[in-house]
Amino acid sequence: QRSELVKHHLWVLWTDYFKAPHFEKYPNLHQLFNEATKLAGATGAKGSVDPAVAEQLLGKIEEISKIFWETKQA
Repeated sequence: QRSELVKHHLWVLWTDYFKAPHFEKYPNLHQLFNEATKLAGATGAKGSVDPAVAEQLLGKIEEISKIFWETKQA
């Protein structure tokens, strides 16, 4: 259930908050979101009890969070 919430919030940020100028300034942003949503899905944290998978997901979320807050400063 929490994995679905993570995916939902990632999708909202990806589709509703971040715009073309953000993706131009941060060219890896699409890849980060793609990797994070996959890590939150059935092949990632949702389908695994491996703490390493959860750590990978948290790392991607942290990278996205850093970019998010940088965009809020502009």
